Amino acid sequence: MLLFGSILYAQEKPLKTPEFLHYQNSTWVDSIMETLSPDERIAQLIMVAAFSNRGEDHKQEILKLINEQKIGGVIFFQGGPVRQAKLMNEYQAASKVPLLGAIDAEWGLGMRLDSTISFPFQMALGAVQNNTIIYKMGAEVARQIKRVGLHLNFAPVVDVNNNAENPVINYRSFGENKYKVAKKGIAYMRGLQDHGVLPTAKHFPGHGDTDTDSHLALPQILHSRERLDTLELYPFRQLIKAGIGGVMVAHLDIPALDPSGVPSTLSAKIITELLKDELGFEGLIVTDAMNMKGVTKDNLPGIVDKDAILAGNDLLEFTEDVPRAITEISQAVKMGLISQEEIDRRCRKILALKQWSGLDNYVPISLKNLTEDLNTSKAKLLNRNLAAASLTLLKNTEKIIPVKGLDTLQIAVISVGKENTTVFQNSMGLYGKTTNFNVSNQPSEEELKTLKDKLQSFNIVITGIHDEEIRPYNKLKMSDSLQKFISELAEMKNSVIALFKNPYVMKDINNIEAASGLLLTYQDTPEAENLAARAIFGKVRVSGKLPVSVANKFREGDGLWLGGSFNANTPCFKMQAWLQEHFYNQPVPWCLIR
Repeated sequence: MLLFGSILYAQEKPLKTPEFLHYQNSTWVDSIMETLSPDERIAQLIMVAAFSNRGEDHKQEILKLINEQKIGGVIFFQGGPVRQAKLMNEYQAASKVPLLGAIDAEWGLGMRLDSTISFPFQMALGAVQNNTIIYKMGAEVARQIKRVGLHLNFAPVVDVNNNAENPVINYRSFGENKYKVAKKGIAYMRGLQDHGVLPTAKHFPGHGDTDTDSHLALPQILHSRERLDTLELYPFRQLIKAGIGGVMVAHLDIPALDPSGVPSTLSAKIITELLKDELGFEGLIVTDAMNMKGVTKDNLPGIVDKDAILAGNDLLEFTEDVPRAITEISQAVKMGLISQEEIDRRCRKILALKQWSGLDNYVPISLKNLTEDLNTSKAKLLNRNLAAASLTLLKNTEKIIPVKGLDTLQIAVISVGKENTTVFQNSMGLYGKTTNFNVSNQPSEEELKTLKDKLQSFNIVITGIHDEEIRPYNKLKMSDSLQKFISELAEMKNSVIALFKNPYVMKDINNIEAASGLLLTYQDTPEAENLAARAIFGKVRVSGKLPVSVANKFREGDGLWLGGSFNANTPCFKMQAWLQEHFYNQPVPWCLIR
């Protein structure tokens, strides 16, 4: 037994120290520390919100904070890449110490910036079976973040989404399987970190099993410590072991971890005792946004920031009252609630991250070809490949997919939720003779009756259920009569349904599981619609696995294999991939292959 225990202990992976910490006592960090007053060292721990879609007044507000308060960084929200780059150059030029720049880019810059690429949401990535391509996405997201002059990505989300009603995590999670969440989180994390952008695993200690949005109120999680240890905390433990550089703390009330009722962001028991001491995390600890109702209720700006620092956070995100926050933290030092040495240690950590990010040799962002550099053919191909790898086939009765014998079929293609001809319908028409029908989410009874009558003359009906939202929320917004109509379609012989929505909505569509063919794309984009059409006709390989369970209809891990018409190892396929990579969306008059 002693020998067996020794073997187990030897097999445990040691904690990896985040690389940026190696610079904490560098010559550059020492030189900056010598120039900073005690208040300026506190200011290095503060990051304010910046927008590139706001006017001159907003810019002047940020410049005033930089010039007068000497803040340590900015997190950019909505705007555009060129406007943002111009602002960042101005902000850096005004700052005494180079600014740390962050962004929420969970699915790439497109989460915040126009004219940039949005990669698939993490729920879709949860279906992908080869995590290498997720690593590649992380590397590409890092390249783009660095190109716009930023250094931190507040990603990946490693919350285990085991609550179908979760209003704030949901499609942002890799799924409900803690092992897969951890592995995919590590792949994304390494892609970012290996390419010079610091990731932050969020939302510690786990926001997956809530039915409250912490932007609006303080969610409460009532699970036991044993349950939290074995489920919610599992991905965070694994990413810490893998050497992640940052962790973001959520605004949550978790009595099993801290019975006082304070938000986890303000809890020394959760941040200092659990995250630092028990889990051994030494990297950057960031608060979730300090303007969210989950932490601001009954807590005043400035004072709440002080409490977050006392709890053990290193970096305050979205501080609302910077002067008061600095004053309150300074008073806490004078009162002995926190030592100057501890403030200095955290300041050194921020400066070390700046050096790791290359800010010790700061160069302004080049605006030349910026938009083009963010939208390369290689990045677009990667985005397409990620979407293709997430396609999940849940039903394929009598191998109805791929559709065969096209010359003998009368094919109806219905797009639900779209009034105009869709990419899905146009793509379907490339492979066979199809007749298109469109149905809104609130059709009249007469309209549905007329459509039912027309469908009698077709021997295969293919239905695309589209999403009316920009993001795939877990709500179904369609009339009861339309839901009944879809149920009847599913029960028809030779019925194929492509669902361009959040998988959780399937629980609200009676008998959708009765369809002969059921294909899931997780979101509604032109890429997803085109790929779904190609998959239905056997032109794309389908290999995704469902990342969450849906009521009693489907279980996590469900998914059927469907081989495409190309073998990835054939010279033909490799040549096609090369042409796509080098000439994607570019005019090529002709190409000779010899």
